[in-house]
Amino acid sequence: MNNKRDLPDFRSPPVVEVVLSVQFDRIDGLGTAQLGLLWGEFEKEFPVVQEHPPIESQIEYFGKPSVELGIQINFTNLPPMRRLWFVNEDGTHLIQVQQDRFIHNWRGKGDQYPRYESLRDKFQREVIKFDNFLRSRELNKINPIQCEVTYINHIFSETNPDEYVKLDETVTVWKSIYSDKFLKEPEDVRFYTRYLITGEDDTPIGRLHVSLEPSYLKKNGKPVLVLSLTARGKPINNSVDGAFEFFEIGREWIVKGFTSITTGEMHKQWRR
Repeated sequence: MNNKRDLPDFRSPPVVEVVLSVQFDRIDGLGTAQLGLLWGEFEKEFPVVQEHPPIESQIEYFGKPSVELGIQINFTNLPPMRRLWFVNEDGTHLIQVQQDRFIHNWRGKGDQYPRYESLRDKFQREVIKFDNFLRSRELNKINPIQCEVTYINHIFSETNPDEYVKLDETVTVWKSIYSDKFLKEPEDVRFYTRYLITGEDDTPIGRLHVSLEPSYLKKNGKPVLVLSLTARGKPINNSVDGAFEFFEIGREWIVKGFTSITTGEMHKQWRR
């Protein structure tokens, strides 16, 4: 992970999934037929196609809302546009696309984490191909409005794999301290926090969302803590290049945030 920003580096990071996503102004002309043609552009590398419900828009707002937020009802005779997955043969990489999003997922299946730089470069080539497709079909160009970087980590106990790793040995923000002796060790813990991502002039440009959830692995039923970090914010400028500039900032916040919120003992386990 070392680069010009001199980020912390782990030889055996617990990351099991990385997601790069760009959200853009809705392209109404990108209908079912066009999405089918788009798959043809990626079919050689991603031979499997799946349909899923669309992801709702997610925008980071700052300050108090200027109007009251309420339930919005839209009336239309058309069903909601689907989200397509283009999946490679072994299921480790997939593209997700809908009328206002383009996403790339790397999903670890026992494979070594390929590192961010290679995933970013691959995603950039795919976005360019998508943009060229839109231009060739005389559809609207990509106008990015939000960017996301997500890292999902699975954290296990090395000493007792049949139990959750202790929270106060895992994350720095949890301390098992009580005002009396009534409550003991909790059965499990989950939490969610968020932090402002600021620009050079300390103006908010996004947020880092951090969540921790207890879970079990499907393959063997072993307990695992799922630590997810998502950096979401506005592109640095109104272009695809501006979106990738935010990805660099978001990735920096995730790596440094992950290091900050996890303990030195876990860093040894992950070979920092």
